Amino acid sequence: MTAEEKPVPAVGGSDAALTERLEHELDAFNEAATGNAERGELSVKVTDGDGQLIGGLTASTWGGLCAIELLWVREDSRAGGWGAKLLRAAEAEAVRRGCDRITVSSYTFQAPGFYQRHGYAEVGRVPGMPGGHADVYFFKKLAGE
Repeated sequence: MTAEEKPVPAVGGSDAALTERLEHELDAFNEAATGNAERGELSVKVTDGDGQLIGGLTASTWGGLCAIELLWVREDSRAGGWGAKLLRAAEAEAVRRGCDRITVSSYTFQAPGFYQRHGYAEVGRVPGMPGGHADVYFFKKLAGE
């Protein structure tokens, strides 16, 4: 690159190498800012007698915080309380790992009422999701669970 050439942003699609580099750089920055807090991944799943997935939950833990990333229950099993069972199992495991708080977000067309029924408090909302919906952010203290 010559002195006259200036860098320009390059826009593209999925870029696994870029994602890996950004994760590495941000992890290093975050660790420097917050200390080397323990990180982990967490998953909970339930299958039926045929081995088919009824539902599951994925989350991450970091420095006493559990962040639920995905929670899904198969449509024909939603009335069976599986969402609550998955949530309780994740909360119990988060506490076992030393977490005292948990977060999750849900679009308004998904399950904000579900999280509220389980003691999660709305702490923020991002409007402008497709179809006139919003992304709702929830928080719950786990201490004493």
